[in-house]
Amino acid sequence: MRDVPTTAVPRQRTRTPDDDGPWHVDAACRRDEAGLFFAPSKEPTADRLSREAAAKRVCARCPVMLECREHALLQPEPYGVWGGLTAAERRVVLSRRRRRTGAPAADVAQAG
Repeated sequence: MRDVPTTAVPRQRTRTPDDDGPWHVDAACRRDEAGLFFAPSKEPTADRLSREAAAKRVCARCPVMLECREHALLQPEPYGVWGGLTAAERRVVLSRRRRRTGAPAADVAQAG
């Protein structure tokens, strides 16, 4: 039988009340360059797409990705890649939440 390499995908976990400190202390992006997650001024589209893809790869291995995403949706964070979503993708998520709940944008952001 041949050994077949597998690509392990880290499981996302939700922090419990027993976890010490804020969620972001466990964030994978704390070890990466912040410029990966935020666009420089007048960034060409191809460069932006490449940078965002790299940032999303970091997010994909992050143990607190879901907490980060919810933070960015609740704030709402207007820039950067947070929780594996770009600002435009977060706007879509918030719009869908508003349609589902029928709540105004401010209410949805507070309700999560």
